[in-house]
Amino acid sequence: MYKKIAELLPFQHPRRDTRSLPKVSLVVIVYDMVAQAEKTIASMLPQYQLDVSLSDYEVIIVENESPNVMLREFLDTLPENFHYYLRKNPEVSPGPAVNFGADRARGENICVLIDGARMLTPGVIKNIILGHRLSDKSVVSISGYHLGDKLQQEAVDSGYGYDTERELLASISWPEDGYRLFEVSCLNASTRQGFFMPISESNCISIPRQMWEHMNGFDARFDLRGGGLINLDFYKRACEYPDAQHVILPGEGTFHQFHGGVTTGGQDAVARSAYIEASYEQYRKLKGTEYSCPETRPLYLGEMPAQAQRFMAFSARMAIDSGDLQ
Repeated sequence: MYKKIAELLPFQHPRRDTRSLPKVSLVVIVYDMVAQAEKTIASMLPQYQLDVSLSDYEVIIVENESPNVMLREFLDTLPENFHYYLRKNPEVSPGPAVNFGADRARGENICVLIDGARMLTPGVIKNIILGHRLSDKSVVSISGYHLGDKLQQEAVDSGYGYDTERELLASISWPEDGYRLFEVSCLNASTRQGFFMPISESNCISIPRQMWEHMNGFDARFDLRGGGLINLDFYKRACEYPDAQHVILPGEGTFHQFHGGVTTGGQDAVARSAYIEASYEQYRKLKGTEYSCPETRPLYLGEMPAQAQRFMAFSARMAIDSGDLQ
């Protein structure tokens, strides 16, 4: 299997510049999702990501221990800018794992993927780096998608699962052209109105190290299983940071794979609803207010591949119809 990935993505090591620190550190959190995490990490390899070299970025993989941990056979194939940590006896919330990974990051900017089951398009890393050049307070975010033609919370009720997803990825010959992920996906709930309207969350968000330190990273008081609204809270605090410049990459995306998550893993509707309500209740207790999407005036950066243009058109229609463009 691992040899096959290398054959699909032939790799030639670029020259390594040891004089500078990585421009961005990507912190990826993994829990009980071996197959999905392998695809996510494969989508971060320098032979998949466009126009970046080993010295430009690093990937910090933090796995919270479960009975189903990543295989050494796979990890040993990764290049030298990928680092793996296994946390034993972890908390049920991924927040402490995020902060653990960020503490070990060396990059000028810190990018968090709180869910290791989200594959990237090939221009994510280069455009994150470009986004940070626009301002010393750039908050760069990538919109989220679900594999499949409807939200996985809904699709699981009609039989969506691992086999369905395997067939979808085979139909686009992934990973030969990562932008074809747009062909077999839909916008996720946080971006359901398109990326010209307020967004509640990003599952790939990058901020400057100084901002990370001033914000004290993720708020570990969000201690529900799966974190509750911990990622939404971080996204809101980052976007509303004083003088922050929000940058959205509309031509890139993260694509959620089915893995048995707390809201997408096949739980019945009653259980999902109860978890979501508990998450919002915890936010109210911790923050003293209801959660609301951050209001930002983002810059839109990057190329627009043909496969993503239908989402651009949808986003424009939603914004025009609402009369409330950001």
